[in-house]
Amino acid sequence: MSSPLPASPTSLPRWALRRRINQWWELRHTPRDTLTLTQRNVYILPTPAGLAFAALLLLLLLASINDQLSLGYLLTFLLAGSGLASMHATHGTLRGLTLHLRPVNPTFAGQPALLELRLTNPGAQRHGIGLRLAGHEHAHDITWTDAQALTQTSARLSFLPDRRGPQPVPALRAETRFPLGLFGAWTIWRPAARVLVYPRPEDQAPPLPSSSALHGHTGSSRASSGGEYEGVRAYQRGDPLKLVVWKKAAQALQTGGELVSRDTSTSVSHELWLDWGHCAALDPEQRLSRLTAWLLRAQDLGLDYGLRLPGIELAPGQGELHQRECLRALALWGLST
Repeated sequence: MSSPLPASPTSLPRWALRRRINQWWELRHTPRDTLTLTQRNVYILPTPAGLAFAALLLLLLLASINDQLSLGYLLTFLLAGSGLASMHATHGTLRGLTLHLRPVNPTFAGQPALLELRLTNPGAQRHGIGLRLAGHEHAHDITWTDAQALTQTSARLSFLPDRRGPQPVPALRAETRFPLGLFGAWTIWRPAARVLVYPRPEDQAPPLPSSSALHGHTGSSRASSGGEYEGVRAYQRGDPLKLVVWKKAAQALQTGGELVSRDTSTSVSHELWLDWGHCAALDPEQRLSRLTAWLLRAQDLGLDYGLRLPGIELAPGQGELHQRECLRALALWGLST
C-alpha cells in the first residue's frame, strides 16, 4: 500500500503553512545561548508602510514627469533618499549586537518560565529593539528595549511550559523598525538552554499523610525538663491548643498553610514520608502533582520529609537543597533523560 502524499502548500490552511515555514526557518539556525548579529543572520524587508511609501514615490515621480515639475523631482528624490537611509539605519540597529541567554531557573508546569536576556552593544545607542517568542505576532507579546552604548542591557521574556521534565527554550525573535517604520529587520535565535519543569502542584491537595514513629530514636532536638518541644509536626485533630505553635499559626493563616504542633516526645521521633503508595487511587501524573503539593506544604511548615517513588528513595531532610533534589526527582520520574 502506497504511503499518502504530503499535502501541497496550496491545500494547507494559512496558519499551518506559516507554522511549517517557521519550523523550516528555525531548523536552519544552530542552537546556541550566545548569538552575535551580523549581515548573515539579520534579515530586512519593507513593511506595509514602506510599500505604501514606495507607491507614493512612484506617483510623485509620474506626476513630476507628466507636468515637468522641477520641485516635484526634488521632493521625490529627497524622500527616496530618506527611505534608503532609513533602510541602512534599520539594519544597523540590530547588526553588531550580541544576544546572550542567562541560565533559566526551574519552574512548575502551568507557571511562566522567566528568560533573562543580555544585549551587548559595542557601538552607539540603539533604539526600538523588540524581543519576543518566534511565532507570537501579538503586540502585547513583545518586549521593547533600547541597547545602551558600550554596555550590556537586560531584557526579560517568559513562556508557559505545559508539561513537566526538561523543556527546550522556544526560538526567540529580535526585531526593529527604527527609525521610520518603512523597513523591518529581524533575526531568529534558537537558544540551546533547557528549563527543568516541575510537576504542577495539586490545587486542593488533602492534608499531609501522618508521620511514622521511630521507637528507640530521639529527635534532632530533645525535650527539656521545662516542657519545651523537641520539634514540630503537622497539626492533628485533637491536639491540645497549648501545643500549637502560634508564631507559625499567624503566618499559616495569611498564606493559606496548615497549623503545626509541638512534638513533645522524648523517646520517639517522627519522620514524614511522601510516598507514591499514598496516592494509589490516582494516575501517575496526578500522583506526582499531589506529591509536589505535599512537598511544598511540608517545606513551608519546616518539617523533615522524605520522598519515595518507584525505584527512588530520598532520605528525610529539609532545606532548599533537599527541596530542589526532591522536586527534580518528581520532574524526571518516568522520563528518559
